[in-house]
Amino acid sequence: MAPDMTTYLTSDLHLGHLNIIRFCDRPFPGVGAMNARLAELWNETVTPEDTVWVLGDVALGSLDESLAWVGRLAGRKILVPGNHDRCWAGDRALRTGTPEDRARRRAAAHDRYLAAGFAEIRDSPVETVVGGHPVLLSHFPYEGDSHGEDRHVEHRPVDRGGWVVHGHVHTSWRQRGRQVNVGVDAWGGRPVATETVGSLIDEGPRELAPLPWS
Repeated sequence: MAPDMTTYLTSDLHLGHLNIIRFCDRPFPGVGAMNARLAELWNETVTPEDTVWVLGDVALGSLDESLAWVGRLAGRKILVPGNHDRCWAGDRALRTGTPEDRARRRAAAHDRYLAAGFAEIRDSPVETVVGGHPVLLSHFPYEGDSHGEDRHVEHRPVDRGGWVVHGHVHTSWRQRGRQVNVGVDAWGGRPVATETVGSLIDEGPRELAPLPWS
């Protein structure tokens, strides 16, 4: 019998990013401990047969060192890039120069993340079904931010009355209305199963605070 397969959602690991520890009050003395604990929590949760949607901001710092952690994470990983990912369509380096230059740099950026261990990269928000509900998977919520003002407004999905599953806001909320934040800072450092997100949607729009770190 084939093993059960689960789909998970997560965001904003910020592997290798020293300042995120202070900014989000993550309980680590440095990036080495943070990276190791994020990988441990991931691999305690996800099996090699599972799929994980990573909704952006996977790695910063020394990118070659930070991205190397992706290959240590279990499951089939699909990236929807965020504003801190070098393969994000809105990255300044991918929006300057001739069309040929932009296409070349974009292909090279994609190849870098694919080589690190992602199976796919989706450049735009993805329409899918979570727990029987149609949702949009996006790095950005419809509105709200972790910096007190809405950044990257031109890259945000349009609110047409549906649900959005997102990252970007770190500790600002776990759920706000029809916005469900699957970032690690809202879920104790772990990816969250689609069944869990579907249960939140079943309960309807409401306000939920982040969970503590595992």
